[in-house]
Amino acid sequence: MQYAKDIDRAGGEERAHTLIQGLPWIKSATGKTIVIKYGGAAMENAELMTSVMTDILLLKLIGVNPVIVHGGGKAINRMLAALGIESVFEGGLRVTDDATMDIVQMVLKGQVNSQLVNELNLHGNIAVGMCGNDAGTLKAVPISPELGRVGHIVEVDTRHVEDLIEGNYIPIIASLAAAADPHDEGVFNINADVAAGEIAAAIHAHKIIFLTDVDGLYENYPDPGSLIASMTQEDVEGLIDSGKLASGMIPKIRACTHALGEGIPRAHIINGTIPHALLLELLTDQGIGTMIARSDNADDAKLKRHALAGIATRLIENLPKE
Repeated sequence: MQYAKDIDRAGGEERAHTLIQGLPWIKSATGKTIVIKYGGAAMENAELMTSVMTDILLLKLIGVNPVIVHGGGKAINRMLAALGIESVFEGGLRVTDDATMDIVQMVLKGQVNSQLVNELNLHGNIAVGMCGNDAGTLKAVPISPELGRVGHIVEVDTRHVEDLIEGNYIPIIASLAAAADPHDEGVFNINADVAAGEIAAAIHAHKIIFLTDVDGLYENYPDPGSLIASMTQEDVEGLIDSGKLASGMIPKIRACTHALGEGIPRAHIINGTIPHALLLELLTDQGIGTMIARSDNADDAKLKRHALAGIATRLIENLPKE
């Protein structure tokens, strides 16, 4: 038996107040699809992975439809090294011969994808793992003979992904693609940033978010004073032309501009090593990363983040402690 005097009523009232304040954002977000490109240290560290999956679960519970796209470069490197196979890169892309492609598939499908699915499904059977080559979702052609099985996406079939969303599942997609050539029965290795941008554009997502190991987009990396909070699509093009961007950021930026060009209102680049980074970026005025808005939504890029400042902080405070 428990007495009413032993119950912390104030704590319950505060949580209810937080939810009521969040209703306008929840109403506006219900039914919207957000593509999250997941990678970097946030996918390597178990505690960070739990934090990210908790964020994604919360977004799902308040009515958002998350779609996760991932690679697994570090895990692939480890497996290749364990098998005595050297990792070779050209222009930032992994040279992928047939033997390497077998390892890439094994790691992305059997290790990384299944781990992410298992992590989310601790909260219920809400995640479904798939690869970009499943149901011909992504089809590609070779980028160049020198790179082997590295592909350039030429076709996106959204039916399988949309069926999963309609079934109230969270698709978790490994960055592989089927061959566009019907005579080629092989699979292509796809840059995960590019895959995320193509999928987001094809399903007309509301946002695309890139989880990285840096705080966002810098005009002069690593000068902390040059971190950009918000910018337009035109600003990004100017930054690319200036040659100031770090080479590792260019695929993400290209994926952003492609998605924005296809009608997605906003793209975000955030530091996935910050606990609950997704909530902080999406639900606070200040955010924590870089937001890029379409040029025809230029007003949205003037630090006009969500009007409900502080909601994310209070939501995070009320998440169950591990």
